Amino acid sequence: MGRIFKERTSVDEALRLFLEHISPLKKTEEISLETCTGRVLAEDVISERNVPHYRRAAMDGYAVRASDTMGASPTNPVMLQLSDRVEEGCLTWVHTGASVTEGADAVVMVEDTIAVGNLVEIRAQVYPTRNVGQVGEDIKKGDVVFEEGHLLRPCDAAVLALLGLDRAKVFKKPVVAVIPTGDELVSRQKGRDVPLPGMVLETNGLMSALYVNKWGGIPRYLDIVPDNPESIKMAIEANMDTDMILLSGGTSVGKRDHGPEVVAALGELLVHGIGVSPGKPAAIGVINNVPVVCLPGYPVAGLVALYLFVRPGIRKLAAIPEIPELVLKRRLAAKVSSKIGYVNFIRVVFEGDKVRPLTGAGAGVLSSVAKADGYVLVPENIEGYDEGEEVDVFLIE
Repeated sequence: MGRIFKERTSVDEALRLFLEHISPLKKTEEISLETCTGRVLAEDVISERNVPHYRRAAMDGYAVRASDTMGASPTNPVMLQLSDRVEEGCLTWVHTGASVTEGADAVVMVEDTIAVGNLVEIRAQVYPTRNVGQVGEDIKKGDVVFEEGHLLRPCDAAVLALLGLDRAKVFKKPVVAVIPTGDELVSRQKGRDVPLPGMVLETNGLMSALYVNKWGGIPRYLDIVPDNPESIKMAIEANMDTDMILLSGGTSVGKRDHGPEVVAALGELLVHGIGVSPGKPAAIGVINNVPVVCLPGYPVAGLVALYLFVRPGIRKLAAIPEIPELVLKRRLAAKVSSKIGYVNFIRVVFEGDKVRPLTGAGAGVLSSVAKADGYVLVPENIEGYDEGEEVDVFLIE
């Protein structure tokens, strides 16, 4: 096992190998528009109607024949008769969004008028179609409104509702088994007492399950599995009906670290030992076409592996389109040192218009992530950044 770490794989190569073994699920389901935000369309949406389906007023005002307003101005107003129909010399009142009366071809804004009894003084000339939304102006019948693979947002749900739809056909979410392992773990369900020395509350599985849910998967959060190869094997085999398996803990080179060797025995271990700090002990593999990620037990190292491998893995399984990540440009308030040969995950906090790296934040200090506003990834080929250098800052999700 130590030999594998000496032959650690770069982050980019490990991710390439991992994604190479993942195919989008393409299973579909129909869901209500009320629950469709963040889901991916599984078919093109073609409009079966015009939107709007009638000519509508774009302003509060008066529906008129544009020709009746010829030459109108504040100094040369035109007087028209208020009526319930529009014909030569007559106009009708319309609210924004209301149907424009037959015979009218424009709307004069109320701000450009003065009502005097049953007469209306028109103080601005309008041309045909002015302030009138035409049939199909928004969407025409037969238009491809959204294509397969579109990531739905609340505004998209509103558009689908305009088309008369109440459901959307989307790709199913991948189911991800989260298996915490470790003899030292104590279930959070066993009370609020402080664990005995050497024992810790199981929280990595909780964190992993919540990130799976956030990134578009359905977590299957399982009970703690002891550091025993047979127990780990049984837990994996019992969850081969899922679309991805996460083993939390037991990935290093100690006597109680069995995760990678079990993956190798059941399928193919693609990588064990990755050029990232923290997170070097992470391992990735595949068993009967089900991708497996072995997350380091140290919580920050586990989080880094979640970010680097689990998130893109879920996105590919769920056919979620690539979305540019929000990256902020900030200058460093202090120097950042880094190990050559490793991508370094540096937690930072905002300090005015700069960012400052957190000190004393080892791989086991989970609170350092909660305190951090974002992180900086230092490439493997440099020794760090100097104070004052501008860096890319990724926000902590």
